[in-house]
Amino acid sequence: MKQQFQSIFKIPELRKRIFYTLSILIVFRVGSYIPIPGIDSEVMGAAMRNLSNTLFGLYDLFAGGAFSRATLFALGIMPYISASIIIQLLGAVIPYFQKLQKEGEEGRKKITQLTRYGTVLISALQAFGIAQFLMSSQMSARIGNQILPVVPNPGIGFTLMAMITLTAGTILIMWLGERITERGIGNGISLIIMIGIIARIPNVVVSEIKLISEDVRGIFTEVILIGLMFIIVGFVVLLTQGQRKIPVQYAKRVVGRKVYGGQATHIPLRVNTAGVMPIIFAQSIMFIPSTIATFFPNSEFIQGMMRFFGVESIVYWIIYGTFIVFFTYFYTAIAFNPIEVADNMKKYGGFIPGIRPGKKTSEFIDNILTKVTLPGSIFLAFIAIFPYILMKVIDIDYQLASFFGGTSLLIIVGVALDTLQQIESHLLMRHYDGFLKSGKMRGRH
Repeated sequence: MKQQFQSIFKIPELRKRIFYTLSILIVFRVGSYIPIPGIDSEVMGAAMRNLSNTLFGLYDLFAGGAFSRATLFALGIMPYISASIIIQLLGAVIPYFQKLQKEGEEGRKKITQLTRYGTVLISALQAFGIAQFLMSSQMSARIGNQILPVVPNPGIGFTLMAMITLTAGTILIMWLGERITERGIGNGISLIIMIGIIARIPNVVVSEIKLISEDVRGIFTEVILIGLMFIIVGFVVLLTQGQRKIPVQYAKRVVGRKVYGGQATHIPLRVNTAGVMPIIFAQSIMFIPSTIATFFPNSEFIQGMMRFFGVESIVYWIIYGTFIVFFTYFYTAIAFNPIEVADNMKKYGGFIPGIRPGKKTSEFIDNILTKVTLPGSIFLAFIAIFPYILMKVIDIDYQLASFFGGTSLLIIVGVALDTLQQIESHLLMRHYDGFLKSGKMRGRH
């Protein structure tokens, strides 16, 4: 491991890419602390503490805490993700987008352009909504003996300024993410989300040290929590990397004097094809009741209903887990099309041993995918619910519990594995070039 780490910085291109990525991420974190004009940051922080278990709290997670501070990057990268998801969903039902997806590089460029336009539109709409929300009556907090509003001077001027700055901030994040993907290492958008989540770790560590110093929690309990975290991370890595390989054989074809095909390969069906998206969708839906309840603080009926949708309720956990299983199948059906895979195999002379090409192949792949997805979806639901179980059993706060499962852990593990795989590919490629230069591999070509 030490030797591999040293090798990273011995390769000029890889070293340049890593430093470029780090510099872009630093720019992102600096922008997360630049507040938009016209707000009181102290009042904003106090008001947002009351909304941590709502949809706004989820949004703040992906914005790396920028939303709770109402900064330039308060919208985060979520408008871009929303636009990408919408385009992807349209590709499953609208022929025009299906055609673009099959046009190769030109189609990809057009889809990227449409995603950017969609990002600007969604950002502007969300920025308008946030401006109205910041000016609303519930966005106030008690500072000393006074109840102060987040926006001291509300009006059309603040609304326009917020829309311009927040939309520009999201477009800047999108551009930074694309620069990382193009000139850095790893997926830029995913890394920006991961860094926003990791940025909360210092606060969690400080709060835990404070609890130990005040004898609220013992060192033995902390050791158990650390050991439990390693175990959970190990299982999440298995979930992320787990796959079922379906063998595929390609028939030999003679074209002129050349023989094509004849090789054996496989189709990797991932246990968790949907990734973190089912948890995001389910969490967004489950936070809707609590978000609505914040707008009706004096309604006894709505506040009474909230007891069934609070994180302390077993009903919440059951519904939440069911939604995750449903969305896992839903998103897997969108992300992986067995019919398209079977048609492509048939076109290039590929077949699964013992299965007839065409419809029978697509049915076989769909059947295997359904069986593989079931344990993956159940384990995904367990990982998502696990933080709430810890909160009940060990009595820890949500900030710490979120690193034991749920959206945060899956994003961190998934992005970290993807980035490490890209670094490893650069290392292997460099070693391969070295063999060729030394002449040791020439005789084997």
